[in-house]
Amino acid sequence: MAAFAGAEHINVPWLEIHSENFLCDGGPRLAMLDVIAARTPISCHGVGLSLGSATGIDEDHLARLKRLFARVKPARVSEHLAWSVFEGAYLNDLLPLPYTEESLRIVADNVARAQDAFGRQILIENPSAYMTFPETTMDEPAFLARLVEKTGCGLLLDINNVYVSASNSGFNAGAYLRALPAQAIGEIHLAGHVAEDGLLIDTHSAPVKQQVWDLFASTVGRIGPKPTLIEWDLDVPALPVLLGEAAAAQTILTKAARSAA
Repeated sequence: MAAFAGAEHINVPWLEIHSENFLCDGGPRLAMLDVIAARTPISCHGVGLSLGSATGIDEDHLARLKRLFARVKPARVSEHLAWSVFEGAYLNDLLPLPYTEESLRIVADNVARAQDAFGRQILIENPSAYMTFPETTMDEPAFLARLVEKTGCGLLLDINNVYVSASNSGFNAGAYLRALPAQAIGEIHLAGHVAEDGLLIDTHSAPVKQQVWDLFASTVGRIGPKPTLIEWDLDVPALPVLLGEAAAAQTILTKAARSAA
């Protein structure tokens, strides 16, 4: 387990884990999480529940997540609006859905089943999009709003994903954000992206871009501050760079809180 000089002086209000990294029965990884969860609130962010799967959620995977949440007692639980499982095979991606009445029924059934199993609300994260489906009959904010209405779920708003999708698909990111049900947003993600072959790619490998900071500031200025996470998973820089990104987000959140007060 790595340690940083002076890390004991860093104030970390909460931490987020990928749930699937801790679906084990014991060992040092889970022991480490027990120690951290005893002193710091944890948010559990899933990548494998596959809420968009037409065949439903895998019972074993659901049971393993339920055991983890009972152990960690997370402050928040979240998953992606995507599918990633086919005939028992877990695919190494979060795959998109057409936004139709049939898709809404499938996702709503799976979300309701997961919430019943966990005994709590889950937050659904908007994806980054690189294509659209001709079958789609509603836009993403409308789909998410109806999902919230049907299931009582919350939203994990990834503002970088909104900006990436807007650039790739040609819609207005600000209008998208204003169309979401603000009261359902329980957490915000920020991250960096790169340009490649005419697309923006959500890589979590770079600093947050200014356009994303601007969207974040306008959003929390409108809806109020929300728990916010900087995602940086690849090409991870030195700790001071990460802390600088977190400090920039905190400055914007503090300003939003003062304006609301």
